[in-house]
Amino acid sequence: MPKSSRLAVRKTYKLFIGGKFPRSESGRTFVVDGDNVALASRKDARDAVVAARAAFPGWSGATAYNRGQVLYRIAEMVEARRREFTALGVKADEVDAAIDRWVWYAGWSDKIAQVAGGANPVAGPFFNISAPEPTGVVAVVAPASLLGLTSVIAPAVVTGNTTVVLAANPQAAVTLAEVLATSDVPGGVVNVLTGRYAETAPWLAAHADVNGLDLTGVESAELATELERAAAGTLKRVLRPPAGGTDFTGDPGLRPMTALLETKTVWHPKGY
Repeated sequence: MPKSSRLAVRKTYKLFIGGKFPRSESGRTFVVDGDNVALASRKDARDAVVAARAAFPGWSGATAYNRGQVLYRIAEMVEARRREFTALGVKADEVDAAIDRWVWYAGWSDKIAQVAGGANPVAGPFFNISAPEPTGVVAVVAPASLLGLTSVIAPAVVTGNTTVVLAANPQAAVTLAEVLATSDVPGGVVNVLTGRYAETAPWLAAHADVNGLDLTGVESAELATELERAAAGTLKRVLRPPAGGTDFTGDPGLRPMTALLETKTVWHPKGY
């Protein structure tokens, strides 16, 4: 049998913006483990914010039950593509943990409002109700692991926020983006940028149309401080990881969700 001279088609890992997979507008790439990966620019970051803002009204206005269905569908699709993740070097037990984490957050979609909100006792003939609402567009500096990536995206989107994610592990992050693109997630709800944190994160931290900043994946205390200062100019909500780092294998608790919620309190008169 003659030996084939065919060359395999190499995959290029592109950005994920507005539900599509564009190359960087700058045309730049960098190489990771022999793979070409898009190197996001300031313009790509701006485009991702525009996409996230456009998706926010529809996603935040969807029913909690519907958002839970979408997250559960993500878990189904990661399960179906688990071999792709393990082929990228993600350990099988971490893929399983990431799948379970999507399911866990899907289950919270229609419950977090009851836990984080409630009726308040007041002196007078009024109903006083506090209800949680999403913060808006959240820029996320993500950790490298698949479980860490899942653990910062899922709590942000399940409560109605939209995200711009700076990914440290581009192959796993873009493969997850391919899952999102086939999991009923509306375009723009999750946008993934690959490249250098120090190049794109400051623009997102200072961007006037970004409402929150999650620094979980920032390992440099100096960069985290720089980003916090940039975010202060537009009064963003900033999440900094604990000093000892985050153990993503443990129970995440409710803080990853409640940290990205605002509380609206409504007064309404009641009759006797």
